[in-house]
Amino acid sequence: MREILFVVGEASGDLHAGKVAEALHAMSPDLKLVGIGGGHMRAAGVEIIEDVENLAVMGFAEVIRHIPKHYALLGRLRERIESGSVALVVLLDYPGFNLKVADVAKKAGVPVLYYITPQVWAWGAGRLPKLARVVSKAASILPFEEALLRRHGVDATFVGHPLLDRAQSLPTQSAARAALGLPTDGPILAVFPGSRRAELARHLKPFMDTATLLQSRIPGLHVVVSVAPTVQISAADCPFPRVHGASFNVLRAATAGLLKSGTTTLEAAVAGLPHVIGYRTSAITYAIARRVVKIPHIGLVNVVAHREVSREFVQDAFEPSRVADALMPLLDVHSAIRAEAEAGLSEVRGMLGTPGASERVANMIRELVDARPA
Repeated sequence: MREILFVVGEASGDLHAGKVAEALHAMSPDLKLVGIGGGHMRAAGVEIIEDVENLAVMGFAEVIRHIPKHYALLGRLRERIESGSVALVVLLDYPGFNLKVADVAKKAGVPVLYYITPQVWAWGAGRLPKLARVVSKAASILPFEEALLRRHGVDATFVGHPLLDRAQSLPTQSAARAALGLPTDGPILAVFPGSRRAELARHLKPFMDTATLLQSRIPGLHVVVSVAPTVQISAADCPFPRVHGASFNVLRAATAGLLKSGTTTLEAAVAGLPHVIGYRTSAITYAIARRVVKIPHIGLVNVVAHREVSREFVQDAFEPSRVADALMPLLDVHSAIRAEAEAGLSEVRGMLGTPGASERVANMIRELVDARPA
């Protein structure tokens, strides 16, 4: 039996691909699944041919030194696809590499499903013609993506955001605090400095400085730091309690959050947590981004809302005193600014679709496989 080849490039893709693989095995236990991924995919029964931990990089400048490794891996995938053993290629995010994989598959006559499509609405709109040429079907996760992709010839379907699947049974604030051993009363600040080494190198100190400043201003404020399962933060660098791999519990337990930009901001919207967004990157990456990024916001929660629901402090604008000023009213449960933020997050949550994205994508995969001759 021919195989379904998944290709992801970072931890979030591994998580979402793992959920799709679970849904696929539930409906079609006979399918053979292989791919580039990590623990979530492996646990879902996917045969891992390269661990995603060896691939994840961030920023324009940081990508350069990884080019030889990526081309070697692309060569391995080309051999596999051209061998005739692959019935379908399923790509998740990671467009710089995955569009090259899609091109290889197209030339070999292998259909491609792209789940979590490139963010062409932010930058890289020049990729749209290639997407239309090499992708058989696209499963988009943001509400405005389907129409944009279809206008440019991509057969796209909005499947809803996979975060909604993870958030169907969120704990109450009191239950989340009890699970984390946090105080039942009083304000709590959740800090999410990032999940990659390069992010932590730039975010950790200013995030910690902001939290320390807020503790000096707000008597009884507790701070909890969310840490990705794949990284370690020492007590010397972080004087606050650290929680590994329980992001939704941290978001639900907190009163407000200081978050790096990215999917975490949508997790906060789903959890209903008012927050401020901070982000720093290398000077080179930031200079390039300012030239190519075509949208006014970097936080996904603001991109979806088409307005600033959560304040953003990017690059030099991230000064601990200014960020602390923005967080103060969010930590006050009676403030009008907090109520406005909560209303905006509720609006965003409603725009993300309905639960079931993984099952919808699994059905699309099954249909594409069934449509191919044996």
